Amino acid sequence: MSVVRRCSRTACRHPAVCTLTYVYADSTAVVGPLATHVEPHCYDLCAPHAERLTAPRGWEILRLPLESDPTPASDDLEALANAVREAARPPEDSGVESRPSKRGHLRVVRSGEADPQSGGVSYPAE
Repeated sequence: MSVVRRCSRTACRHPAVCTLTYVYADSTAVVGPLATHVEPHCYDLCAPHAERLTAPRGWEILRLPLESDPTPASDDLEALANAVREAARPPEDSGVESRPSKRGHLRVVRSGEADPQSGGVSYPAE
């Protein structure tokens, strides 16, 4: 039996069709396909609330295309991270020099590989 996820907005009873995630380091709000699992810092939104969403002053909204097939792909999180990185990158002809930071806010650590920032081995959460 499948449970329909509802919009996270108070008193809204519509079914969720997309997920809102905030990337604080880039001052970006990302609205994309409905996430596979409910996450504590993500918000599921119905279509009307997703369309009317506004961001705080100085922030950008990145709207990813919603898929017609509601079953999420296995690499949705990686695609979302790549889209946020691409949106944060200055245009090549802008004259702004892009410098790598000492520590990025998004990184991928494969299962069983050493994590250079913590010095330990990372294992997937269960």
